[in-house]
Amino acid sequence: MNCRRCGRTTAIKLRRHRLAYCRDCFVEHCRGQVASAIKKYDMIRPGERLLVAVAGGKDSLAVWDLLRDLGYAADSSYLKVETERDGDRSGECARTYAVGRHAALIEVDAVSAANPADPRPPIGRHTSEPADRDTKRSMLNQVALEGGYPVLVTGHNLDDEAAVLFGNVLRWDFSYVARQWPSLPESAGVVRRVKPLVHLDGRETAAYCSLQRIDYVPEESSGHSGDERLGYVGVMKAIEEHSPGAIAAFYDGFLQQMKPLLDRTSDANHGSRQVCASCGTPTTGEFCAFCRLTAVASVTGASGRHRRAVSAQGGMPARSCRRPARRRLAEPVDFQPAEDLLAEAQFAATLPGGKVADRSEDSHAARDAVGRG
Repeated sequence: MNCRRCGRTTAIKLRRHRLAYCRDCFVEHCRGQVASAIKKYDMIRPGERLLVAVAGGKDSLAVWDLLRDLGYAADSSYLKVETERDGDRSGECARTYAVGRHAALIEVDAVSAANPADPRPPIGRHTSEPADRDTKRSMLNQVALEGGYPVLVTGHNLDDEAAVLFGNVLRWDFSYVARQWPSLPESAGVVRRVKPLVHLDGRETAAYCSLQRIDYVPEESSGHSGDERLGYVGVMKAIEEHSPGAIAAFYDGFLQQMKPLLDRTSDANHGSRQVCASCGTPTTGEFCAFCRLTAVASVTGASGRHRRAVSAQGGMPARSCRRPARRRLAEPVDFQPAEDLLAEAQFAATLPGGKVADRSEDSHAARDAVGRG
């Protein structure tokens, strides 16, 4: 099979598009998809400086390269985190790209940010994936504000966005579903966050980096072991393997059909939004997720009574500092097989009165259970 555009030798086949491209045409295809997403969702305005959140993976480096090729003034920020898998391999990839392309890279040591004066929790192997995500988001937003960047660019691709949507739909969490959009508008204390890769999947960004000779850290090495999003991505990829184009149809259908309905019927983006009482950033509760996490981290190692006292004094919800109690059965329950219960019920029908009063409910349950079996 030859390239659909120029007829040269094929470098990659895109099943969901039913197309094949040579190297040059595929690179042009990726640029076109990013440019289309930027225009369609009004992500970037003329003259704006961009800050790209780089983690050393294929997506963040690909979007950085694509934006620079499209003529945007895109610098980058790299958060150095504590990991066990790749050491500082992610940072090496980010620095190698920045030096080779003569691009600006702002490095932030996220681990040393945890100190008494600024008790932010360290990122990496000692924290959960949601805690890492909230901390990184807050730090990157602060870097963008201090550097005068009105736009923060992330490398979320089509697979990532579809997986997040899939997980929120599984839980019917409409407050999160209603806020999902490729371009999240700026507000007081928060810069605009955009995702230009929503038209490209992970396989396309990996192929782009390979063809452009961009060294990156594989997702299996850079991902968080507790990140359930990776599990959802695997589910979506299995569906895509069986039905090419299903992921794009699922996500695009949401943006075009479901999102407008949610905007009209839900107040998730408007009525329920307020300002965090601690840091002043917009949130849906009294305190934002980052401030709640910081309050818990600042009293790590203290007794439960002390943590509750600190929470009460600082105004943080006490439930954010408590671990839910485990429920235990007082006595082991002896479950009788359904077949035995049914036999007893049938035998009881032959006795005077036609039933055994104290086992009538069990007999009905047994019949239902055996019927289902």
